[in-house]
Amino acid sequence: MKATAPPPGTTGRDSRPLDIPTMRDVVRRLLAGDAEPSAPEELETLTLQLRGHMMLAIPEVEARAGKLPKDDVPRACALACVGEARMRLGLEPGRTFPAGIAHAQRLARSVGALCDHLGNLDGGNR
Repeated sequence: MKATAPPPGTTGRDSRPLDIPTMRDVVRRLLAGDAEPSAPEELETLTLQLRGHMMLAIPEVEARAGKLPKDDVPRACALACVGEARMRLGLEPGRTFPAGIAHAQRLARSVGALCDHLGNLDGGNR
């Protein structure tokens, strides 16, 4: 099997749009008033989903924010959110189930914020 390089002029990013409704649904599952995973396996699945959503959303937010002037406030806010999301991606959950829930909730807040920034950077189209 032969490896191929991406076509010239592409960044290697997937050009399909992000599934923002699905991302927000996972966020709601963890941040709704009484929402809480019922088992460690469900928590692990949600955590992995959130991490994946963050890995897809971070480059999109960066790319869209990068098109704005350097002194633009929405750009600065979006890039600050990206920085915090990257930091959270580097953190490990605690060893207990409640610590894992708290970790997943922090990831969910970052995913929600990234979705908000995507909408703001698109002129509120999301």
